[in-house]
Amino acid sequence: MRTSAEGVREMIERKEREFMLSKTRVRMKTSVENLNAGDYRTEALSEGQSVEIPRWIAEEFVELKLAEPLEERFEDELSRALSKEKMMGPLQLSTLPPDFYMRMRRKLASLSGRAGSEMKKEDADRMRIACYDLVGMRLSKLLALSSSSAHGSALTEKLVPEEEAFFSISQSLSADWRAALLGGAA
Repeated sequence: MRTSAEGVREMIERKEREFMLSKTRVRMKTSVENLNAGDYRTEALSEGQSVEIPRWIAEEFVELKLAEPLEERFEDELSRALSKEKMMGPLQLSTLPPDFYMRMRRKLASLSGRAGSEMKKEDADRMRIACYDLVGMRLSKLLALSSSSAHGSALTEKLVPEEEAFFSISQSLSADWRAALLGGAA
């Protein structure tokens, strides 16, 4: 029997694959010619050129110091998201970009995968703690909201896909639990 947790895990893994295949912009720090990687092929990329390439290739280029990312540093985005979430009320959620958790997962994986990371250990630890804090705050709010009867489209607009899946499951469990205790239909 497949559990709800397995379904959420599979959904997140699928989203991460889609995220890694999506395009992102980098600025080349060196020239690269005749790159063949799987189905991806490029003739020539020049130093200083801004290009849009699949994220999985961009991560490799950045890791090899062949390119620099042009999107906002995740650390800055995380700090801003955490500040906004702290300012919101106990049953209010701030808005996150749809790919926020995927970027978070990739950043955390890169910190775990590299011993000689450019980020100092203390900074990496601070970032991990900030990720746990943000996820914890949002999880608490989602659980409280899933058991309340008032939901609107404003809430749905603030949920990223991973949270929508969790919210749907927790809302269903809350209704079933309430019905089992109080009697009646869920």
